[in-house]
Amino acid sequence: MAATPERASATPRRKAGRHRGEGQWAAGHFTPLNGNEQTKKDDDGLNVRTRIETIYAHRGFDSIDGADLRGRMRWWGLYTQRKPGIDGGKTAILEPEELDDEYFMMRVRVDGGRLTTEQLRVIGEISEEFARGTADITDRQNIQYHWIRVEDVPEIWKRLEAVGLSTTEACGDTPRVIIGSPVAGIAEDEIIDGTSAIEEIHRRYIGSKEFSNLPRKFKTAVSGSPVLDVVHEINDVAFVGVRHPEHGPGFDLWVGGGLSTNPKIGVRLGAWVPLAEVPEVWAGVVGIFRDYGYRRLRTRARLKFLVADWGPEKFRQVLEDEYLKRPLSDGPAPEQPVQQWRDHIGVHRQQDGRYYVGFAPRVGRVDGATLTKIADLAEAHGSGRLTTTVEQKMIVLDVTEDQVESLVTGLEALDLQVKPSPFRRGTMACTGIEFCKLAIVETKARGSWLIDELERRLPEFNEPITINLNGCPNACARIQVADIGLKGQLVMDDNGQQVEGYQVHLGGALGLEPGFGRKVRGLKVTAAELPDYVERLLRRFQEEREDGERFATWAARAEEEALT
Repeated sequence: MAATPERASATPRRKAGRHRGEGQWAAGHFTPLNGNEQTKKDDDGLNVRTRIETIYAHRGFDSIDGADLRGRMRWWGLYTQRKPGIDGGKTAILEPEELDDEYFMMRVRVDGGRLTTEQLRVIGEISEEFARGTADITDRQNIQYHWIRVEDVPEIWKRLEAVGLSTTEACGDTPRVIIGSPVAGIAEDEIIDGTSAIEEIHRRYIGSKEFSNLPRKFKTAVSGSPVLDVVHEINDVAFVGVRHPEHGPGFDLWVGGGLSTNPKIGVRLGAWVPLAEVPEVWAGVVGIFRDYGYRRLRTRARLKFLVADWGPEKFRQVLEDEYLKRPLSDGPAPEQPVQQWRDHIGVHRQQDGRYYVGFAPRVGRVDGATLTKIADLAEAHGSGRLTTTVEQKMIVLDVTEDQVESLVTGLEALDLQVKPSPFRRGTMACTGIEFCKLAIVETKARGSWLIDELERRLPEFNEPITINLNGCPNACARIQVADIGLKGQLVMDDNGQQVEGYQVHLGGALGLEPGFGRKVRGLKVTAAELPDYVERLLRRFQEEREDGERFATWAARAEEEALT
């Protein structure tokens, strides 16, 4: 039955024995309808910090209350990681306490992807001292540690906060990190710099109990780049730089995007938002989610389901009438970008005549020692600023022309490629079974191996290609919108044995004609066969493509036989 997001006065009484609506607060449905909602009702997730600092850090892992351990600690960027040695076949069978290791993943917020060299050096030092060297760059511009002990968490917070970083609401049913253009304020082709809006949203609302109890996580993107570099189509709310014919530069407002097992492309509300009003409009959208979002079932608790049921016209009307108390201006859609790569890799001139240098680690995997060396390199070449990207890459900003060549040489000595192959540049991977309790297969090491194999087998291949590996169906690595999306699962090999493998999605895209990849019936590949399959697929693409045709376009029209 479709949800009816109306106020309580307009909601008919239901017969006894049936649930009351979809758990929308605005319709008077405050009764907790699942365990997560009860946990949040019992105590706000932000309050767990005090218990971590005063109890758990002193008494150890075994002292942690279960509702805090698998719930509220996420409000401070902490998830238990997967116990080593548990294979993917047991992921959905074992109870959470059987999967939990006594160590944590910790996520550090990097809003807008902006870092100083001092901050990066502290991140690297924490990695070396407390996280066994781990420090992955995520596809939402964050840094993730592993092997964190609860005893060390207060000291880690102290060091992060001393340099202006935090883990506040990095996870949980909260406003997650606000992703932004990694070249905001410096790119020559920028439409508008959204940095001030990101900073103001963070200042006003992150860590505030106004929005610390949302139905599910809430993802935000703000970018004034014409290359559409923040995957705005798959965020809960996105502000996309446009030029209004009368009012000048501002933002086009999108809502309701998201992936996971029920992917949806966000929709335009047709509204133009000036830079100064972005925080207020953002708060209005989040307020709608908080008040009207579906809390009865976790599987329907993302904003995309409400937007799909209401439609953009009603959503905009409610935003204007109930939250902003004023109409929004109509505005134009973003122009389609002219390039497929949106990661800012390479050497590029800035507005001020200096240069920024984007480089590619392997599938976002770095380590604390490497991050410290990157900070040292940046400073040695005149830069005090770096950024992370939504493609698991990094950029050094503000480099003078005479320092560029030396910086590139130093980065490449660390295996951080400024002119990477399409395979190094375009391959992403989620955390995978190494640490994630939801994963079924390995991803990071396999992605790195795949890069090596493809570079060896297809040295002349020079087309933009995205290959995204995910360890489970939840799409943290955006498999549905990759040229080649690989969803981890167990499959049968030629000997009838169950082994790690992937379901294949082909021809997804964002930016240029956004859409979800095509699934060919029964198309699965074992992990061992992965390089053979991708090589075969890309050779067919080269043979059959028309002049200038992108992989996604070819994959959409190709015969199934060409895709297997």
